[in-house]
Amino acid sequence: MDRAISLPMQERRANPLEGQKNVYGEPLKSCSERPLTGFFRTGYCHTGPEDVGLHTVCVEVTAEFLAFSKARGNDLSTPQPDFDFPGLKPGDRWCLCAQRWREALEAGSAPRVILGATHEATLEIVALTDLKRHAIDLA
Repeated sequence: MDRAISLPMQERRANPLEGQKNVYGEPLKSCSERPLTGFFRTGYCHTGPEDVGLHTVCVEVTAEFLAFSKARGNDLSTPQPDFDFPGLKPGDRWCLCAQRWREALEAGSAPRVILGATHEATLEIVALTDLKRHAIDLA
């Protein structure tokens, strides 16, 4: 009986995307597999207790944003082989920290957003109206 109770718990832990929703309350869509993104490197901008930076905004980076991020101390364009990070180039999609996206918004350098792949937790930091103004996939 204990085994029957513990198996579903293990299955839930084995599928971290279960129950993860986007800003519309729908199942979270993939952001990018090339380069492989997400705090957990699953291709999705899902989150959990380990993700203190809240890497939940799926963006398409621009040269302007990459320069902004580098100036703020987060160089996303330089490859980091020790961390299996290829470096980003304009047009790549990436799971960005919600606070960094908000900083970029306030500085006029916010990259475009893929709402279907942006986690609902982002809404704790950024207003949906701001995300929609920068959305690629707004219907």
